[in-house]
Amino acid sequence: MGAPPRHGPSIFCRLPWIGSKDSTLIASKNQTPTQTVEDADESGQESSVVAPETDAPDGGYGWVCAVAAAVVNAHSWGFNSAYAVFLAYYLKHGTFEGGTKLQYAFVGSLSLTTMFTISPLATISTQRYGVRKTMFAGVICETASLICASFAKQIWHLFLTQGILFGLGMGLLFIPVASVVPQWFTSKRSLASGISLSGAGLGGLIYSLVASAMIHNIGLSWAFRVLGLLAFSVNTVCVLLIRDRNRPDKTKKITMDIAILKSRDFDLLIGFSFFTILGYFILIYSLADYGQRIGLTSSQASLVSGILNLGQAIGRPLIGYFSDSVGRINIAGITTFIAGVLSLAVWVNSESYGLLMFYAIAEGLVAGNIWATIAPLVAEILGVERVAHGMNLVWLSIIVPSTFSEPIALALTNATGKYLGAQLFTGFTYIAASVFLAILWFLRRKGPVSYTHLTL
Repeated sequence: MGAPPRHGPSIFCRLPWIGSKDSTLIASKNQTPTQTVEDADESGQESSVVAPETDAPDGGYGWVCAVAAAVVNAHSWGFNSAYAVFLAYYLKHGTFEGGTKLQYAFVGSLSLTTMFTISPLATISTQRYGVRKTMFAGVICETASLICASFAKQIWHLFLTQGILFGLGMGLLFIPVASVVPQWFTSKRSLASGISLSGAGLGGLIYSLVASAMIHNIGLSWAFRVLGLLAFSVNTVCVLLIRDRNRPDKTKKITMDIAILKSRDFDLLIGFSFFTILGYFILIYSLADYGQRIGLTSSQASLVSGILNLGQAIGRPLIGYFSDSVGRINIAGITTFIAGVLSLAVWVNSESYGLLMFYAIAEGLVAGNIWATIAPLVAEILGVERVAHGMNLVWLSIIVPSTFSEPIALALTNATGKYLGAQLFTGFTYIAASVFLAILWFLRRKGPVSYTHLTL
């Protein structure tokens, strides 16, 4: 049993798609697979991917890290999901003088834009300074964003606080913590990672309800302050509990391997990611406002948004678990197609509280499949040794859809006076995303292609 690797962690390397010692990385077309995880390390290739470690405890303190990661996700992604409640409140009350509906929509989008934009920087920080220091910086940024937002008087104040600063904090929390849990597990990686991912959905459920109640009872400003204090105290405790089994390495460099974009299969995966995110954040931010438009109370509308997140908390671990046996491309493609059909068939006709609740839980089970499948898909297409590079490109590629998805939905709604345009747009983007995976599945039936030869 050797010591843990001394090179720093990559944010996407130790996810449940790394299998046993003889896990296949890649295969050249019309050839048998020839390289394993251990081969990648021994070949001397630059890689931020860590092979399955024989000394990983496969549990033990790892369960503490898994639960702590789930709580961190609940208090970062969960807060972000709760912006649906804030958005509905802003749109209904016109909170900031001169603020337009599109401007309010851009506040939530800015947080996502910032998070995905800084993903390479967060990776480098984690590599060089460690998980704990990077996450503490995220705690400070997220707390400051919420406290400062409580003093906002104009819409541009929200752009800087609830938008950019919050996104910075969320990125510095989510990206490092994604590397920790899989370090502790081998055969139980899927379960442990599923637990940590489910925290985002549970946090969205809880804080959609909590934020609505706080705004109603103590006002918008104090709601921000209470959330800020919660973020600081809870995330600080969790960061202290999380242990990184790898040591920081200030000498290792992480480069952006643009040559990966020459991969036909990877480009199809980028298309899948782009269109999925274009529809996904419309769901996250629009359901609460849609509920109020069909006559629901603010509490009922918040519950609808929360139930969507509950569906994700259940669906993400299940999707990750079954993708190992059914096939990652198969599961991602099927669930994405179902998400589109549900939007076109059910959301379009959801004029009652009961039907909208059914749509929220059913859609939640499949709509967020990208978070459970994207890293395994990148590994399957590019090989484990290029996952960190591939994932950085994936995050950068979804900046545009995450920025403009909700503004597009509101623009369509404002132009027609109805939500039908946004509903159709959401459904068709999911179906378009599934088409990219269908093409990918068809092409790979002929045999996977090696992309180790790609150079600029």
